[in-house]
Amino acid sequence: MSVLTQEGFEELARLGERVDESLRLEFINGKIEEKALPDGDDGRIIAWLTRLCIQADAGWWLYPDQGLRVEKYRKGNARPDGCLVPLDTFVGQGEWASPDGVLMTVEVTSGDSDTGRRDRVEKPHAYAEAGIPVYLLIDRTTGEVKVHSRPDGERYEMVVTVPFGKTVTLPEPVGVELDTEPLKNWVR
Repeated sequence: MSVLTQEGFEELARLGERVDESLRLEFINGKIEEKALPDGDDGRIIAWLTRLCIQADAGWWLYPDQGLRVEKYRKGNARPDGCLVPLDTFVGQGEWASPDGVLMTVEVTSGDSDTGRRDRVEKPHAYAEAGIPVYLLIDRTTGEVKVHSRPDGERYEMVVTVPFGKTVTLPEPVGVELDTEPLKNWVR
C-alpha cells in the first residue's frame, strides 16, 4: 500500500477538477474527502459575512474557497468556505496557500453526510494545528454558530456556541460583534 504525499494529492486534485468542475477535494487527517459545492444559501451567508468583515476593516477580505495547507507540518489541504485575511495575504501563493496571516476560517455546513465529522471535528483540529486564531462554524443543521478561538497547536481551547438569533463576539484578531439573526433566513 502506498502513502499519498502532499504533492500527489495536489496533482490528483488538479486532475479531478479538469475532469469535473464540480469536484473539490480536501486532504485532512490523512484522508481524501470530497467537499460539497456551496448552494445559494451558503453563498448568501458568505456574502453577508464578507460585508460585515470589510465594514469592520476595509483592509480585510473574506476569500471564498481559497485552498490552505493545514495540519502539522502542512500535511493537509483544506478549502474553507471563507478565509478572512488582510487583502494581499494570498498574492502569489497559488491554489494551496500558507495559513500564515489568516485571521479566521469559516465553514458553513452543507447537507452532505460527512459535514458533521469534517466541519465539526476534523477541520477545527486542522485549523488549530495550523495556528489559525479563529474558526467560525455556521451550522445550518443545528441552527447554531460556534466560535473556536485560542488555538494551542492541537485544538482550540475556547469554543462559544450560540443559537441563530443571538449576538456573539468574534475574538481578536477579528474583534467583531456578530448578530446572527439574519442566518435564520438562509436555513432550509
